[in-house]
Amino acid sequence: MTQGDAAGIGPETLVKAFLSQPELTRQGVVVGSPEVMRRAVAAVAKRMPEASAWQVVLVEPSQWMTAGWPVFPPQVLPVWPLLSEPLNAALPRWGQVSALAGQQAAAAVVQAAQAALAGQVSAVVTGPLHKESLHAGGVDFPGHTELLQAEAATFSGLSIAEVPVRMMLANTELRTVLVSIHVSLRQALEAVTVENLLQTLRITHDSMSRLLGRSPRIAVAGLNPHAGEGGLFGREEIEVIEPAVQQAVALGLDAVGPLSPDTVFMRARNSPSHSGEFDVVVAMYHDQGLIPVKYLGVDEGVNVTLGLPFVRTSPDHGTAFDKAGTGLASESSLVEALKMAQKLSQQPREADSLRYNARESSSE
Repeated sequence: MTQGDAAGIGPETLVKAFLSQPELTRQGVVVGSPEVMRRAVAAVAKRMPEASAWQVVLVEPSQWMTAGWPVFPPQVLPVWPLLSEPLNAALPRWGQVSALAGQQAAAAVVQAAQAALAGQVSAVVTGPLHKESLHAGGVDFPGHTELLQAEAATFSGLSIAEVPVRMMLANTELRTVLVSIHVSLRQALEAVTVENLLQTLRITHDSMSRLLGRSPRIAVAGLNPHAGEGGLFGREEIEVIEPAVQQAVALGLDAVGPLSPDTVFMRARNSPSHSGEFDVVVAMYHDQGLIPVKYLGVDEGVNVTLGLPFVRTSPDHGTAFDKAGTGLASESSLVEALKMAQKLSQQPREADSLRYNARESSSE
């Protein structure tokens, strides 16, 4: 588990998760700054006095690689210190953009990803980042997904383009996967190609098959209003989306579309009063897919990076600078991310992105 931005609520939600979910967290290790985590324990203790009994204990991979993964005793918060943390660095101030916080957060992600790629841990659950802090700290990636993709590519000796990944946001009622992620809307429209959409459908099918234990029912949203109305509002559905869906179906995927984007999420939503028609919706760009999920609430939302050669999940919320240091932040989304990571890491998996590239090479 990575600490996230030290100026935000990530460290506090980690402490609360250890307090409230001992069975879930007892084999977990926090990657981050010990001083940041000690401060988080103190912040939580203001609201939950029982937190004051918890001790931050430093651990190293050699401790779990030689004797098997340890089960830490109660009231212990195990922290694997950052390998690249500056000596005598001052703690970032709560709720403020900080170059140091951005550097620490990125370093924790890289350290955790490298441990996962080396087989030292079974999954990575990342705390929330702040993009301005990352930029201030000289980090060239806009978020977790791109940073993890780059680490996986470097480890595999491949280019970033050869390690395709996708973002899935999921809660108890709805799951969406995005064709493009953190790019401008104009760039997102340019990314809607037959190749990108077919690759997204393959990644979605393989990842969701592991999660569900069966082939997922995939709905594909249109790009234009009413899915283009037969070309009246745009031809992307006719020239791009429908051909990609047809190719996916020919490969054995259970995919349907393009469907009108203003109703497809309602059709897929699984609630006590409505059984969803689909297991997941593939959306054409960031906001089209994430607004419906986030509107349903972020407390149970989980961000999953599909296509990596290791499991990565994250809570569906940001750094919440306005709450940082108060001990009021909820750990609910983090707990759901931990549960999802545990479930996914228990399933057989391969280096998905390498498999997709092999498929594409053999078909050329």
